[in-house]
Amino acid sequence: MKKIALCPGTYDPMTEGHRDIICRCSKIFDRVIVLVSNNPKKMPLYSLKKRIYFIDKSLKEIKNVEIMSYDGLLIDIAKEKKANVIIKGLRAITDFEYEFQMAQMNKKLAPNIETFFMVSNPRYAYLSSSAVKEVASLNGCIKDLVPKEIEKYIINSFKNNSFD
Repeated sequence: MKKIALCPGTYDPMTEGHRDIICRCSKIFDRVIVLVSNNPKKMPLYSLKKRIYFIDKSLKEIKNVEIMSYDGLLIDIAKEKKANVIIKGLRAITDFEYEFQMAQMNKKLAPNIETFFMVSNPRYAYLSSSAVKEVASLNGCIKDLVPKEIEKYIINSFKNNSFD
């Protein structure tokens, strides 16, 4: 039986912290599906198409990673893709409280699907997509905050005020 993991998130935009978690997962699982949330309640800055593009550019070298969007219940996608595990990255205790509640709900909805918490690399414990957007919007340096493959795209999107 193949071990399939889901890495759900908004990825608005992809950060080095995201990439680190996904790369580490790709060494543990046979297949990793990066699920990009299409939840309008989150009000992402970048379009769904642009977020998927960023992830694709950032993860091109990893052969066992697939990227797709989703809306609706995460558990429904997990069942459809025959995923065994949902991976959630944790930076701080505040992340844990929210993710723990979600994991409990997912366990109720699908008892056979596990949630694994992966602690972030200490180099990225402070890093969030929100912080990247704030720094970029103020013309700050985002080097080493986002994958180098997409750094210029993000800088230019703020210069040109174009996010799709």
